[in-house]
Amino acid sequence: MNESQVIVIEDDEDVRLGCLQALRLEGIKAIGVESVETAKRTIPKNYPGVIVSDIRLPGMDGISYLSKLTEADPDLPVIMITGHGDVATAVQAMRDGAYDFIQKPFASQQFVGVVQRALEKRRLVMETRSLRRQLATKGSLESRIVGRSPAVVELRELVEAVGAVPSEVMILGETGTGKELIARCLHDLSGRTGPFVALNCGGLPETLFESEIFGHEAGAFSGATKQRIGKIEYANGGTLFLDEIESMPMSMQVKFLRVLQERVVERLGSNKLIPVDFRVIAATKADLLELSEQGKFRSDLHFRLNIVTIDLPALRNRREDIPLLFDYFVSQAALRLNRTPPLIRDGVIRELMAHNWPGNVRELRNQAERYVLGLKSAPGHDASNESMPLSTAVEHFERGLIMEELKRNDGNISRTAEAMAIAKTTLFDKIRKYEIRVREA
Repeated sequence: MNESQVIVIEDDEDVRLGCLQALRLEGIKAIGVESVETAKRTIPKNYPGVIVSDIRLPGMDGISYLSKLTEADPDLPVIMITGHGDVATAVQAMRDGAYDFIQKPFASQQFVGVVQRALEKRRLVMETRSLRRQLATKGSLESRIVGRSPAVVELRELVEAVGAVPSEVMILGETGTGKELIARCLHDLSGRTGPFVALNCGGLPETLFESEIFGHEAGAFSGATKQRIGKIEYANGGTLFLDEIESMPMSMQVKFLRVLQERVVERLGSNKLIPVDFRVIAATKADLLELSEQGKFRSDLHFRLNIVTIDLPALRNRREDIPLLFDYFVSQAALRLNRTPPLIRDGVIRELMAHNWPGNVRELRNQAERYVLGLKSAPGHDASNESMPLSTAVEHFERGLIMEELKRNDGNISRTAEAMAIAKTTLFDKIRKYEIRVREA
């Protein structure tokens, strides 16, 4: 039984039939039984619906059954029906886990309202449980790295292949492409029992960097009143994720390289070498090789970290994933905000497909949350606006692709036409049509 419904346990046939009729008139599936003993045979484990039970019943009473139900599933909404003399008992039942109680005689509208609220609460609980089960299953990688494009399928295969490999990993990608998500997936697949420790190298002033990553002893410097365990030592047995690795100060790079080679760390103010076993996953949006040639990043550290490379595609280069991702993020946001997921109109998808997404997946996720809140339907478009024609969306999409390919090929028309598998004359026509300035593309 996966469908939400209500089970009414009531020995008074007139009351039971009245409850069932009121619910069915509102389109709510409901069945009625006269005793707890009969209900037990009807209610499966992880029941997705709501229980309505009278307090006074033949055989096991409603309060005793409430105790058993809440013990088995504390989130199952149980509504108690009480007579005038049982109000105190019903109040105690609320303290013991009942969702609500209704005193006889009650109006149909009042009864249905309480049941509808309980059903909505149960729906949210069941959706949350389902999401958690997905993340706990063996195939959870597909539910975490969402998409069906060839680039994402290849990405999942690579993450799965290198997850358990102890080698260092370098993740490349623009801002918002999900570098930390990939790092966490790699850690979860690694089998390492230690923690996942994340450090944004660009978020720390140079004066604090050494203490933060290596740790210090009490009295190591002015203000160091107590011992501090550094990120490297804390990641022992686990994974150290260094985001924006290009921002690591040059003075720290040589010290960090030594830790990588020797696998020992020395806290500031200490002469003791502490063995550490950790895997490094670094991430950057910069070209480290180019920075190395400019003397802004140590080439030996670059080569030491760049054993396995994972290159994350920008969202504009896997636009076919946008509808699936947006639907996924809308569902997540609705759960988090305790709202019903809104219907996603075709016009909204066309607008999303036409946008260039400079903020990548992070920008799309933020847009989904705004959509759930009813603020915007797509970037730059109000939810109440008329959706753009399909032909316009296609033109926006095509113009964006051409500009991106021109940029990738430094404005070279021949290489761009070859990469897009179209004739140069066709490309010239489209450049004129869309008024693209090649040098600015």
